[in-house]
Amino acid sequence: MRKRWLKGERFVTLLLLLPSVIAVSVFVYGFIGWTGYVSMSNWNQLLPDYTFVGLRNFFKLFAHPRFQIDLKNLAVFTALFLTGALSIGFLLAVLLDRKIRAEGLFRTIYLYPMSLSFIVTGVVWRWLMNPGSPQMGSTGINLLLEKIGLGFLKSGWYTDPRVGIKAVAVAAVWQMSGYVMAMYLAGLRGIPETLREAARVDGASEWQVYRYVILPLLRPITLGAIIILGHISLKIYDLIVAMTGPGPGFSSDVPAYFMWETAFHANRFAQGAAIAVILLLMVSLLIVPYLIFSVRREAEV
Repeated sequence: MRKRWLKGERFVTLLLLLPSVIAVSVFVYGFIGWTGYVSMSNWNQLLPDYTFVGLRNFFKLFAHPRFQIDLKNLAVFTALFLTGALSIGFLLAVLLDRKIRAEGLFRTIYLYPMSLSFIVTGVVWRWLMNPGSPQMGSTGINLLLEKIGLGFLKSGWYTDPRVGIKAVAVAAVWQMSGYVMAMYLAGLRGIPETLREAARVDGASEWQVYRYVILPLLRPITLGAIIILGHISLKIYDLIVAMTGPGPGFSSDVPAYFMWETAFHANRFAQGAAIAVILLLMVSLLIVPYLIFSVRREAEV
């Protein structure tokens, strides 16, 4: 009787999961397969052309000057984004871990940017980084720098080809630092105080406590933060759209934006699909090893 009941329960469970499995199979993996097929076709006009051309679209793409600039911009953005968000997030977590007054208020303030979409963040930082004009004078951050006597630090921000993608990285760091702070704060609160006290009793300074005790214990959280921030940076699109577009001389252009313009403005669907496949492979190279590591770790435990 019990076995029959268990079989019935499993059948109901599978029946409930079936719609989700079908939807994911069709609308996720099915479309991924379709994109891969289109990327190896000759569909570079409005009307479909499924003539198989192999990897020709990929070879043309890597020889394209704009795509080369996009890859460099993406590398710069990722490096600045990861370094800035991890550093600021860890510093904020350490400060909050000191049990300061009004900790809940500060935690809410730090986490607030995370509640905004990248579109909103891009619009706000576009206003803040508006360099102004000779007629209107300085605005936003440049005006603030003038008021505090640091006018020599004024910049054209996203309108300056030398800054370009770096200005976008500042906005991204502002939005995601609070999220990293929450991750690190949870990790710090999970470390027993006895470990810190034992290190202090052994003569370790506060810097050595963090260097040799706390930071090694926070490595799994750091790895998780790098994976999350890394995949966000690789597929960044909405912040670019709202804040800068491709920028002067493609100084703030990224592969995702190039893909959108290629596919839906130029109607070069095969080349756009090739860019999408490359982005998918880049994200996979970041996430798949982490998933394998996590599965093996859980199996060992």
